[in-house]
Amino acid sequence: MREQILLNQGWEFAPLWRDEFIQPGVGAEGFVRVNLPHMNKEIPYNYFDERDYQFVSCYRRSFTYKASWAGKRVLADFDGVMAYAEVYLNGKLVGSHKGGYTPFEVDLTAGLAPGENTLVVKVDSTERPDIPPFGYVIDYLCYGGMYRDTYLRIVDPVYIENVFAKPKAVLGEKKALETTVFLTNTTSEEQSLTVGVKLLHEGKLIAEGSHIAVAEPGKSTVDIVLSELAGIKLWDIDDPNLYDVEVSIADTQGVKDSCFTRIGFREAVVKPDGFYLNGRKVMLRGLNRHQAFPYVGYAMPPRVQRKDADILKYELSLNAVRTSHYPQSPHFLDRCDEIGLLVFEEIPGWQHIGDKDWQAVACENVREMIKRDWNHPSIFLWGVRINESQDCHEFYKETNRIARELDPTRQTAGVRYIEGSDFLEDVYTMNDFIHSGGELVLRDPKQVTKTAGYVPYMVTEFNGHMFPTKRFDQEERVVEHALRHLRVHNQAGLDPHIAGAFGWCAFDYNTHYDFGSGDRICYHGVMDMFRIPKYAAHFYGSQVDPHVRPVLEPATRWSRGDRSIGGVLPLVIFTNCDKVRIKLQGRDVGEFYPAKARYPGVPYPPVVIDQMEIGEWGLEWFDGEFIGIVDGEEVISKKYAAAPVATKLVTIPDDLELKADGMDATRVVFMVVDQAGNPLPYLTDAIEFELEGPGAIIGPRQTALIGGAIATWVRAAEEEGVITLRGRTPRFESETVEIKVRK
Repeated sequence: MREQILLNQGWEFAPLWRDEFIQPGVGAEGFVRVNLPHMNKEIPYNYFDERDYQFVSCYRRSFTYKASWAGKRVLADFDGVMAYAEVYLNGKLVGSHKGGYTPFEVDLTAGLAPGENTLVVKVDSTERPDIPPFGYVIDYLCYGGMYRDTYLRIVDPVYIENVFAKPKAVLGEKKALETTVFLTNTTSEEQSLTVGVKLLHEGKLIAEGSHIAVAEPGKSTVDIVLSELAGIKLWDIDDPNLYDVEVSIADTQGVKDSCFTRIGFREAVVKPDGFYLNGRKVMLRGLNRHQAFPYVGYAMPPRVQRKDADILKYELSLNAVRTSHYPQSPHFLDRCDEIGLLVFEEIPGWQHIGDKDWQAVACENVREMIKRDWNHPSIFLWGVRINESQDCHEFYKETNRIARELDPTRQTAGVRYIEGSDFLEDVYTMNDFIHSGGELVLRDPKQVTKTAGYVPYMVTEFNGHMFPTKRFDQEERVVEHALRHLRVHNQAGLDPHIAGAFGWCAFDYNTHYDFGSGDRICYHGVMDMFRIPKYAAHFYGSQVDPHVRPVLEPATRWSRGDRSIGGVLPLVIFTNCDKVRIKLQGRDVGEFYPAKARYPGVPYPPVVIDQMEIGEWGLEWFDGEFIGIVDGEEVISKKYAAAPVATKLVTIPDDLELKADGMDATRVVFMVVDQAGNPLPYLTDAIEFELEGPGAIIGPRQTALIGGAIATWVRAAEEEGVITLRGRTPRFESETVEIKVRK
């Protein structure tokens, strides 16, 4: 039976490379102990030199050969190493890989020795022009290091390399599952095997089947179909039912190998008249996500990656996300499967297309991405074109061929920003930045595609660089930022030939000096890098059934003089309530209704108040209260103070329990609020984090509030105990957060 060993703990790291490092027994001078995921150099939040992490480094780890491994194959699996890796075992090169976003394996078997073995990884994190997305400029950072998981996999000489489980006839009463089992036979003789497939739901066997096959030396495949499947529940965005597929191979001596994968039965297709999930038309409402975090870039553990999916689904009420501009964490995708968040996944790249060798690496990225992720029911579309690149017919003809050959169950797409582009994919995906605040919001799809009729079409980016917005910007700007997202989704919802729209973007992100605001940040997100919302986030968050979660978010600082000329009108209230009652100084001033006539293309338009008697400029200002009403009942309220005063430093932890593995982490938000509980967007006090117990702060212990708030991530140590964390500013000390750390 196979054995899988997580190899994340106990690496030695040196921020340089010398050839002698590959030799076992070289001294520990210059090395520090680290756990994965790991960034080769932590960076400040902003105003740093991105060349600081672009160097060649060394990771090494020893492990002990087990007697039980005799006669088996021992493989090392690397989920992500940025950007070029050479792997050495006991002083000899055993494998290499170009590309930081896709996994690779290295066979260690021939080089293993009894006793202790030393694995060394040479990591080149420079922006090499022979590896996508590099070769020209790029609007995001590709942080260095071994930033994803690493495993040892011990298998029989004949083993299961991969499994592709393809649900069939999913809209029929009786469904089917066609499973392709990919076998590797490392012996010199053919092997007679029984290949078995079981379908399970919550541990209960639903169906099973088997096939007698002959595995020739090398690689081969076996197809097994489970048919007449009754009672199967579909995977849907509101009810994401998941099933397990167990695959095994056995000979006369017993089971030689087995593995699990997780699937969902669903049909997802983009048509000329929209997107259909399980035969039901669904408007895709999404955002683009960079998997970047402050200080450590991509190097965050499963809990933090999964939390991003939760934020997108439950805080921003999205039904879809695009993984801009590369395949993202398997843990993020697992969570998307679990919660019903659709995913458009694409290969690494940004505008630039390199030479033939570069294109060959990009084609390999297509293969690696699809083979890694083809069982995720959340993924409905493969992006096989370099984001915003020019046409390159033969290159994109090949990427589409690879995708369709590997996975005929999903459509292909290619994101561009040019009209009349060479349309080789199944879905024309367009970055439409035409909206700049005026009446023109989105192009007509046929204007973009230049085709005789309508074709499957999605808007994959809008806004972004057209209107970068900081969370602490003046009120008019953050309101306009939110309205631009609203207008585009409203227009997309009114056009039956647009399947959906993905705003740019979910979270602010680090970038090169060529882009962004000069401080190495693009402030394009509806949330900042710490996942703290801007007003635009409240528009997205309000697009949910109020019976699921009532939302009431006035887009205002509630101050007399923050806007040009003054006042708070027009006042936009992002809500899913039937109506909003407003009180000033405890006095009812009226009930106000969503602007359905103005924004008929979104499920829950905001309340927009153009006129309201609030008091005379400069003479009086009032406490305000907003009350959301659903089905005649008051379900949510929000208050504002006329004269806000910093009152309290509050803490909002994501989790109160971590694993004692030296890798697990969670976020804690610190926010100074006024007497009504609202954040203070122009407060910039210093803050110090005080931590005791088995854990550490990721990033600086001393920093400053940004717009009245900031977050830190806390990483657990390898021993059990309780982490206590508090924040201290010159005016306040927060309550203590207690986080249990357990094995």
